[in-house]
Amino acid sequence: MFSPTDDPGPNFAELLRRVGLEPPTPATSLDGVLTITHGTTVVAVRYADGVVMAGDRRATSGNLISHRAIEKVFPADRHSGVAIAGAAGPAMDMVKLFQLQLEHYEKVEASALSLEGKANQLSSMVRNHLPAAMQGLAVVPLFAGYDLARGAGRLFQYDVTGGRYEETNYASTGSGSLHASTVIKLGFGEAMTRPDTLDLAIKALFMAADEDSATGGPDLVRGIYPSMATITEEGFTRVPEAEIAGRFGELIGAMSGREAEQADLVAETTSDHGGLQA
Repeated sequence: MFSPTDDPGPNFAELLRRVGLEPPTPATSLDGVLTITHGTTVVAVRYADGVVMAGDRRATSGNLISHRAIEKVFPADRHSGVAIAGAAGPAMDMVKLFQLQLEHYEKVEASALSLEGKANQLSSMVRNHLPAAMQGLAVVPLFAGYDLARGAGRLFQYDVTGGRYEETNYASTGSGSLHASTVIKLGFGEAMTRPDTLDLAIKALFMAADEDSATGGPDLVRGIYPSMATITEEGFTRVPEAEIAGRFGELIGAMSGREAEQADLVAETTSDHGGLQA
């Protein structure tokens, strides 16, 4: 289909552009014209064996909850994953194209792209999406993976222009990212174990949901909990929902106990002040 000088090579996104299959960019801003569904808070935390990725399950359209169980954490390939925040539709399309790009590269080149190369490829996709982002369809992903060459987990954060920034220990994006990253910052430690890292990510999302209305907390009635995955030398593995539910139960139990203790302390203090006044 292509001459040697026009061959797109292993770049599947470039192949789509050359054959005219690239999605058209909106001509005008879509804000206020269409109801756009947005994903919210996702986090990634490095630990001793790799990386934990987690995301809440809520999607919003303005001040309305449009979906309660949306998936935001996806495998990119065997040893990497991507988590999405921003306009949900374009974000999911970007994830599918990214997955296909990595598979296409591996088949054409007979070897997997390096983790650094994967991060750069996603950066290029976010940059190419900038015209749509300017029309209100911004996508801001997180990328993480296990670097087989270094024998360690690595994290990459992006901005809407395609800027790629490697983070040392943790990263977060979405409307509740400020609250989530603060919790992780206070609780992070070097060479954390898998259980400790899962608990820290769960607590971060819980606190983000407590402060940010667009971030969904655990839904005990419907049995909906954040999606979580680990990426290690063995590959991308989803954390079983039963394990997530159990860890959330422990967190809620511990926090309920502290709330009860604080309520008792306030009651005692009020009683003492009342006695002094009398």
